[in-house]
Amino acid sequence: MENKDQLNQIPEEPKNEIQDEKTSQQETQNVEVPHQAVEKQTEEEKVVVVQEQEKTEPPAEPKEEVVIETPVQKPEELATEEEPTPADKKTVEPSREEVVSETTEIVEVKEEVVAEEEETKDTGEVKEEDKVIAEIPEAAVALHEDIDDEGESPDDEDESSEEEVVANKVDYNELSLNELIEALENLVQADDVNKIKSKIALIKVSYLKKTKEDKEGKLQSYLAAGGVKEDYKPADDPLEGKFNNLFSIYKQKRSIFLENLEKEKVENLAKKQEILESLKELIGSEETLKKTYDDFKELQDRWKGIGMVPQNELNNLWQNYHFLVEKFFDKVKINRELRDLDLKKNLEQKIVFCEKAEELLLEKSILKSFKELQRLHEQWKEIGPAPEDKREEIWDRFKSATEKINIRRREHYKKLQEEQENNLIAKTALCEKAESLFTEEVNSIREWQAVTKNFTDLFKVWKTIGPAPRKQNDEIWARFKTSLDSFYADKKEYFAKLKEQQVNNYNLKLDLCLQAEALKDSSEWRTSTRDLITLQKEWRDIGPVPRKNSDKIWKRFRSACDEFFNRKADHFANIRGEESENLKKKEDLIKQVEESKFDGAKSDNLSVLKDFQRQWTEIGFVPFKEKDRLQNAFRDVINKQLDKLNISDVEMSMASYKSRFEIIKDSSEGQRQVYRERIFIQNKLVKMQEDIMLWENNLGFLAASKKASLLKDEFDKKIAKAKKEVNVLKAKLKFLDK
Repeated sequence: MENKDQLNQIPEEPKNEIQDEKTSQQETQNVEVPHQAVEKQTEEEKVVVVQEQEKTEPPAEPKEEVVIETPVQKPEELATEEEPTPADKKTVEPSREEVVSETTEIVEVKEEVVAEEEETKDTGEVKEEDKVIAEIPEAAVALHEDIDDEGESPDDEDESSEEEVVANKVDYNELSLNELIEALENLVQADDVNKIKSKIALIKVSYLKKTKEDKEGKLQSYLAAGGVKEDYKPADDPLEGKFNNLFSIYKQKRSIFLENLEKEKVENLAKKQEILESLKELIGSEETLKKTYDDFKELQDRWKGIGMVPQNELNNLWQNYHFLVEKFFDKVKINRELRDLDLKKNLEQKIVFCEKAEELLLEKSILKSFKELQRLHEQWKEIGPAPEDKREEIWDRFKSATEKINIRRREHYKKLQEEQENNLIAKTALCEKAESLFTEEVNSIREWQAVTKNFTDLFKVWKTIGPAPRKQNDEIWARFKTSLDSFYADKKEYFAKLKEQQVNNYNLKLDLCLQAEALKDSSEWRTSTRDLITLQKEWRDIGPVPRKNSDKIWKRFRSACDEFFNRKADHFANIRGEESENLKKKEDLIKQVEESKFDGAKSDNLSVLKDFQRQWTEIGFVPFKEKDRLQNAFRDVINKQLDKLNISDVEMSMASYKSRFEIIKDSSEGQRQVYRERIFIQNKLVKMQEDIMLWENNLGFLAASKKASLLKDEFDKKIAKAKKEVNVLKAKLKFLDK
């Protein structure tokens, strides 16, 4: 592949430079008159030449046009490539037209190749894929920017080709990161930085690819271990700093190389300007023809051996050189025999070029064949005309091969354009799908994960599709990326709020843990059980907490609850044995009350019954299922004894009340407590009397029915019980008033 600086060394409208490197050393001491010497002669000079030369000079080549396409620019005319001998005025002008047409095609090759390079870059890079998920530039794109933006490569095509072949012998994708850096370190020590450019490029692509895969692998391992993507912070990579330092050294060396190249171009310009001055002196020299021609050949060789010059001076320099060369050959007037020999050698070279052009039809690479054809046209331009009888034939042969290669290229790019149009359609469909996903309402982590997977799948499909047409490629990528960026921005905002909510939930659950831990040692079994159950309900109502704290906070809360309920279970396991003993004690006490004989005074009998009640209360709890049975049995035997002794419920209640009153009265605040007791009894008495009146009033509204009858019985029981309690309250109040 020819380098850009080589292409740029050809001026936009150059005239043919009279150079023939391959034949110059083979020239005899005969005076050589190249074909270019005739084009710019004045009419007077041409007449002189006609008189001195034979009238059988070969006529001009026929006018031919072969278009080597250029996709952007219009072809520009060059000066003559193959010129006729000035036999007469009529043969000069057609020759000028024919040469212009032929060299025009050569310029078109240059322009089209440059355009092809640009088109290849544009269509070969997929700039949008280096921006994903995350937030990712592609290695190839970054490399192109790092290396190619430094300036035009000065090395010729053969050197570049050899460099690429050598570079391809090493598969850098098989090397580890350390081996890649070692290879880069060895390369940057090379003196000729231009020859290592391709190797540097391959190393960087492989390094970036492996680094990306390594980072992705570490991220996936972190996520698999339960980590959160937003919390992930990649570890510093010491290799990355070393790689960047080495690459900076390479860029610095290449910058120095290009700077020196520009200096060399300026020096070359001065050298060629000196040669132009020497040519002027040679043209005016009065030396012999042999001496003059030898000096001319020496100047030609020196000119050919000088390298490139600044681009802005190239066209003017080349035109001046061409003009002086023509003037020289006007002076020396090379003889016919040397002219025929020159035409024959030109034909042989052009036959070789035709064969090479025809071989390019078998080349599989369209780009390679086209670039090689461009180089053949450049070399064809350097060769002088062929013999007149073969001139049209050889040009038609070369033109035919050129046209066939052009047809292949047009078909190739037509197919490529169709593929890019299809890619645009496919990418448009992906954009529409992404935009439809973005409009869906997402309210849960599971839904966000599902939509994220959809976007990830879309992006994977996107990367499998080639580039769209150049004009729409950036636009369609921007559209797709807008959907991606909007989605991931919303997702980031959602999870930021979710994280904030989870932190708040963590604080709430931490408070529940503190409350549970405060209750775990409590012996208030009923209230503490109720409180812990309430805390557990509150725990369930609180949302999730950050994953890294979830297990820890749950185990803490559960541990406090388990400790309390285990203590409670142990406690009540012991109580069951005590309750069984209490059951037997209360059954024995019921039997004792039932068998008791009362022969004393009424007050003594009341004291005995009160003592039985005290013993009953002191015994403690019994199994819950036996509680009501025992209580009813004890009440029945007490009531039977009261009936036998003719003691009313009021007297029984008052006997207990008087004993309690004696205790209250003798306390330090006895009078105050008696006063509060009296107020309490009065209020309760009023309330009970109001309830009795209300219940009796409600009985009058009940209709005659089975359901009403049941309700009436219930009210009657309540009224009877209330009236007994009213009597007791009145007796207590009367006792307090004494």
